[in-house]
Amino acid sequence: MTQRSGTDVSPAPAFLDALRAVVGAQHVLTRPQDTERFRTGYRSGGGKAEAVVRPGTLLDMWRVLQLCVQAGRIVIVQAANTGLTEGSTPKGSYGQPVVIVSTLRLAQIHLILDGTQVVCHAGATLYGLEQALAPLGRDPHSVIGSSCIGASVVGGVCNNSGGALVRRGPAYTELALFARLDADGTLRLVNNLGLRLGDDPETILRRLDAGKIGPDDVEARAGAASDHDYAARVRDVDAATPGRFNADPGRLHEASGCAGRLAVFAVRLDTFARPAATEVLYVGTNSPEALATLRRRLLTELDPLPIVGEYIHREAWDMAARFGRDTRLFIEWFGTARMPALFALKGWADARLRRVPMTSDLSDRFLQLAGQLAPGRLPRRMREFRDRFEHHLILKVETPADLAERILDETVGPDGWFRCTPAEGSKALLHRFAVAGAAVRYEAMNRRRTGGLVALDVALRRNDRDWIKPVPAEYAGQVAATLAYGHFLCHVFHLDYVLKKGADPAAFKKAMLAMLDAEGAEYPAEHNVGHLYHAKPQLAAFYESLDPLARFNPGIGGTPRP
Repeated sequence: MTQRSGTDVSPAPAFLDALRAVVGAQHVLTRPQDTERFRTGYRSGGGKAEAVVRPGTLLDMWRVLQLCVQAGRIVIVQAANTGLTEGSTPKGSYGQPVVIVSTLRLAQIHLILDGTQVVCHAGATLYGLEQALAPLGRDPHSVIGSSCIGASVVGGVCNNSGGALVRRGPAYTELALFARLDADGTLRLVNNLGLRLGDDPETILRRLDAGKIGPDDVEARAGAASDHDYAARVRDVDAATPGRFNADPGRLHEASGCAGRLAVFAVRLDTFARPAATEVLYVGTNSPEALATLRRRLLTELDPLPIVGEYIHREAWDMAARFGRDTRLFIEWFGTARMPALFALKGWADARLRRVPMTSDLSDRFLQLAGQLAPGRLPRRMREFRDRFEHHLILKVETPADLAERILDETVGPDGWFRCTPAEGSKALLHRFAVAGAAVRYEAMNRRRTGGLVALDVALRRNDRDWIKPVPAEYAGQVAATLAYGHFLCHVFHLDYVLKKGADPAAFKKAMLAMLDAEGAEYPAEHNVGHLYHAKPQLAAFYESLDPLARFNPGIGGTPRP
């Protein structure tokens, strides 16, 4: 079954009524205050949308897409809207009305091949996948960071999300079920899941909705369901190129890296055996050279590879302690299961408060005050290391960890690290996660005194020992705060710059990117280009090949719009 694209834009009332007939009136949102949290980016950005549609089944999603194509609408398929580059929300003018298709109700997960692989529907979350795999002693691709705020599995695949786990690289699969709009205007459902589900869209989607996947339906060797080569790439510490970045042509395949230029219904992914025993090692040093040596030795001498290697600069440590405290404490007290609800509630409140003068940052101010008043200090040894050391590294390794500990002794010295208790290890990793939102909170609390936020995620060359990249001298005086943190062993860094009042964010960003280009870095490293970066020619060509009419999430990376 196919659907031919309409040449004219249908009148709104009839079109909206048709959508309501498919998903129910309560799941077609049109009032600006109801759609704002879907139209506004997690960190920045946003635009207009005619409607937000929330299908409850994959079949309903297909029928919604058919209606949108026939009515000449622009479609943005959105899951949890946790991206950092404005890549899942509208931006600017499109020429036709925009419909956001929210997949959050499509959260089914199917375990196949005895749990060594999974099939995740469009709105399945990393947290939900963690819970489904826990009884089997297995883990998904990513188990820290984005899982805490409800990020979706499919969103990670579509956006080249990297994650913190050293062994696994960017989210990647060659096995997906998706809709694409061909150059002749025909909407097609493509089943490349490696599952025998039928020959027409309605049969395929009904079976997936019902979870009817038998052992005989599964092709065991249908294609790669993860980035099998990443461990070897990250170990190649002498390579003069980055190990993972958004536009890496070797990691662009249909749904993987599509950035919403396909409408993805489901993906099939590998799962990973959970290590039997682990420990967290907390490292501090004032020597960037010592950390560079430590990185090389851990990647070349340790087998198996470390599980996690997360870096925090002292300024980012301080920012997280002050402006990410409420996030850390919320997860400690209530767990990650309630984080998506908290973010949804905050988005709902922000959408309404923005319409009242002087209240646009009220929710941030309330959460900031609550975090400051609440009990729950960071562990004493972490605070002591903060006072002693500028650079902090959180390592998670399998036990026994004798070799890792010997390498630490020989690089940062016996007094430059300590073995965490389980409580210390958990708090250290949560503190690292809290850094990611600290710059946004800092800017919200100081909006009248700051000049904007420039956030970069950068992949450095694997052989780059000079991993600290200073701001060009002519712009250094424009920076009010710098948060440097990231996935150190993978050489992927997040660099968040809060600028002073009067600074020019566009000029600052241009200067930073020019410097990084000269250093052989790639960016963005683990999020799609969104509306904050220009897609390089090969990536832009990939987008065009997926969506030649530019009807699904057009304009990404500065690419053409209809």
